[in-house]
Amino acid sequence: MDREFYVMQGEFYTQRSFGQHGSQEFSLEKPLYKRPEYLVSNGAVGALSQAYPMRARVGETVRIFFGVGGPSYTSSFHIIGEIFDRVYHKAALTIPPLTNVQTTLVPAGRAAVVEFKLEVPGRYILVNHALARLERRLVGFLLVQGPEDLEVFHLGPAQ
Repeated sequence: MDREFYVMQGEFYTQRSFGQHGSQEFSLEKPLYKRPEYLVSNGAVGALSQAYPMRARVGETVRIFFGVGGPSYTSSFHIIGEIFDRVYHKAALTIPPLTNVQTTLVPAGRAAVVEFKLEVPGRYILVNHALARLERRLVGFLLVQGPEDLEVFHLGPAQ
């Protein structure tokens, strides 16, 4: 494995509304109705998109340990622009993986391991396929550098 990353999805239930600055006191009511103000990766809004995007190179094989701390929301984990070569459900590396998977379901309190090889450069976007969660900035970036492979993908005017 060339690169390994750990990504954890979580929820924050705060008394203040989404985006307000300052102290964020816990709301006792919002978890009862599954209304988190924040859906985050690795504990913070923008942690894997603005602050610390993941980085890799064309030709490398990537393994992501993906967990969902919850407490309420499941993830339909997907990377826009990539198909997982291998998916280990429940993060069980001792059982045979599923192969060629686009999206994998990870319930709260569980994890999965995904592996894939990078063929082309670009910004790969880690999402929960419940895409409305992007409104709460639940997103991460995998920035991939290296040579283009025009047989796989070509950005530019039609030939």
